[in-house]
Amino acid sequence: MGNICRSPTAEGVFTQLVTEKNLHDFFEIDSAGTHAYHADEAPDLRAQKAARDRGIQLSHLRARQVTFGDFADFDYLLVMDDDNYDTLMSKCPAQYKNKINYLLDYAKELNFREVPDPYYGGQNGFEKVLDMVEAASQGFLETLKKSGQIR
Repeated sequence: MGNICRSPTAEGVFTQLVTEKNLHDFFEIDSAGTHAYHADEAPDLRAQKAARDRGIQLSHLRARQVTFGDFADFDYLLVMDDDNYDTLMSKCPAQYKNKINYLLDYAKELNFREVPDPYYGGQNGFEKVLDMVEAASQGFLETLKKSGQIR
């Protein structure tokens, strides 16, 4: 929602994954929130620490709100939960609605669809989010490879 916990974590994880696979040139990766609560702020310090402990840097990222142009500019808009899905679907032009999916749809082994917001919890919540996002990022990349969108 505010683009300081889950989404920048996903951006950092996926960016690192495609960089390690030497695929970074095939992607434009960005995160955004459905609300402007924290516009221009760095990710939550707890999210930064959890990611940094896994070798992922988030400190350079800044929160922003989804813009109308994002619907046209990006091939995929991956959401974390039902609230964000509903918000994006209500703002999205009809021709782009097929681009909106749940991130965890790419981690079928988790057997759930929503990434919980760790903002009001302890550090363990940020670790759980990282685990989920890492699994989904791997699954998303594999889906893109199987579909022939990248090689």
